[in-house]
Amino acid sequence: MRVTIVQSSLVWENPEQNRARFTQKISGLSGQTDLIVLPEMFTTGFSMHAAEMAETMDGATMRWLAETAEISGAAVTGSFIFGEAGKYFNRLVFMRPDGTFDTYDKRHLFGLAAEHEHYTPGKKRFTVEWKGWRICPLICYDLRFPAWSRNLVSNSLTAESAPYDLLIYVANWPARRSHHWKTLLTARSIENQSFTIGVNIYGTDGNGLEYTGDSAVVDFGGQVICQISGQEGVQTAELSLADQQHYRQQLPFLQDADVFTLH
Repeated sequence: MRVTIVQSSLVWENPEQNRARFTQKISGLSGQTDLIVLPEMFTTGFSMHAAEMAETMDGATMRWLAETAEISGAAVTGSFIFGEAGKYFNRLVFMRPDGTFDTYDKRHLFGLAAEHEHYTPGKKRFTVEWKGWRICPLICYDLRFPAWSRNLVSNSLTAESAPYDLLIYVANWPARRSHHWKTLLTARSIENQSFTIGVNIYGTDGNGLEYTGDSAVVDFGGQVICQISGQEGVQTAELSLADQQHYRQQLPFLQDADVFTLH
């Protein structure tokens, strides 16, 4: 499968300009990739103005995601601010070219930024199937919690806890903790024997925080396939499911994992 990571600066709290910016960056990808990964809150930056910036599930960003997926012929994923009935969510959407989609609401809200005071945490993760791959998409701070990111080996589990081949984190992860970001992406890859994608932003946000990006695609053994650091950029990598399955057969560590359930 061909996966494309898109690292960009964002116009603070300006969805229209950010959608236009990403349209320009990925306009040449039609027929060239299978999956396009955008950052966390890619229309606004990591804003705590949830009530002012929230959109609905039939709003402009959802229409843009559907149009972008259809035109590119690829699935597109990233998160935005969603609001409903007075509650707000940091919601990731996995949009397919045919207009069908799945959603994930960020489970771990970032206390240092008081995210929990503005957003409602999600309760379930999911595994989506795309192009013969099982994909688990998560959001930023989730990266610090290995139990939530944990790969499982039983094929009889539900969609919320099914095993995956590819782990994704979309993020706004500041430069001051870039070492943590890079280290944890590698750790999640190794412990779950999974390809892992992390897509971050670049530049300075409306709170004055700096971001170096360090978006990356990491293989099932923890080796970096491609990385974008210190600049905007778009990179596409080709992933081999057969290589990953062979690696897991040679080193069947997942079979020895502890069994537990999160509530």
